[in-house]
Amino acid sequence: MQERRPLSYDLLESDDAYLVVFDAPGVRGEDLNVTFLDHTVEVTLDRFRDFYDGYDLIFPGRGVSLSGTVDLPADANVTPQGANATLARNGTLHVEIPKSDAASDVAVVEESVDDAADGD
Repeated sequence: MQERRPLSYDLLESDDAYLVVFDAPGVRGEDLNVTFLDHTVEVTLDRFRDFYDGYDLIFPGRGVSLSGTVDLPADANVTPQGANATLARNGTLHVEIPKSDAASDVAVVEESVDDAADGD
């Protein structure tokens, strides 16, 4: 069952930032948490199953409480100062973390319909 497997992700690097892209289908911004600790990005999320009239759930194969952890390179001086997390309409969570010396909390923003249209 998916609750026992970590969230899938891609780790990308530019000259001045890291980008971690997690699969997060069926999640709302208020149902996820992004934490940065000691060169690690941790994501936990909760999602809810839809109910279907006239049907009973036989096997709950899609996880509802999921988490994922990404270890960033040890030689990188990475902190969450200026970091941002965007929950995209395509069901992915983008966590961008600049390479710098300061620290702060990571805010999560949901992508709007207008933002999604601009990306097409």
